[in-house]
Amino acid sequence: MTTAAQALVVGVRTLRAAGIEDAPRDARILLAHAIGIKTSRLTLVMPDPLTAEAATRFSALIERRAARQPVSHLIGGREFYGRWFKVTPQVLDPRPETEELVALALQQDFQSVLDLGVGSGCILLSLLAERPAAQGVGVDMSEGALQVAAENGKSIGVSPRLSLSKSDWFSAVTGRFDLIVSNPPYITETEMAQLSPEVANWEPDLALTPGGDGLSPYREITKTAPNYLHAGGRLIVEIGYRQGADVAAMFTAGGFEQVAISQDMSGKDRVVRGVLPS
Repeated sequence: MTTAAQALVVGVRTLRAAGIEDAPRDARILLAHAIGIKTSRLTLVMPDPLTAEAATRFSALIERRAARQPVSHLIGGREFYGRWFKVTPQVLDPRPETEELVALALQQDFQSVLDLGVGSGCILLSLLAERPAAQGVGVDMSEGALQVAAENGKSIGVSPRLSLSKSDWFSAVTGRFDLIVSNPPYITETEMAQLSPEVANWEPDLALTPGGDGLSPYREITKTAPNYLHAGGRLIVEIGYRQGADVAAMFTAGGFEQVAISQDMSGKDRVVRGVLPS
């Protein structure tokens, strides 16, 4: 009977042959999922024989990963800011870089927050979980995304403080907020052709690109957000790493002060933020 260690060797070899960049990591995650244990415990069971069911599950997962299906889709979700989020092809796969936006938002207190393009809910729900007194509104054009966000809100335990609705940016939004956040589609039309198969084939175009130069969402957000912020309220958005100067200029043109660009863990421009004057 095949041991877990032997199965892992075959899995890694298969993923490498398919051009998967971090084949050992992905194979370990998938093997742990197939067995039904945490990845951190995998080393403990490596000498043990795999059950027929686990071996079949692992083989199927490796085959799908070799076809470039994202790991998060294969195991049903991803950890983000210390919490587990369900992920489906209806939403963007949460990226570690986006945690920078959450960390910046949490640097100051807020009682109300609006997330434009809520997707999986990873930003909004993380903020609500970290601020138990806050109320949150999330909007998205995708019914599928709203459903995923609702499920994540329930599992994380913030549903009583969460309102979700379908909206084209601010079209269905009412009231004013202390904080507005967004990770809008920002990939340019040209860059779409250069995406990895994991992104191009499995993530929704609606959440990836607005077409053209990728900046149209920021034009709308920076122009309209002042009408939905309290005086002294903050706007924080994720950007493509080449877009910092352009988006910062839009913040300034929209009347925001204390405009700043922050970098992600790789040192690339990733977040722009500003404050509406009091």
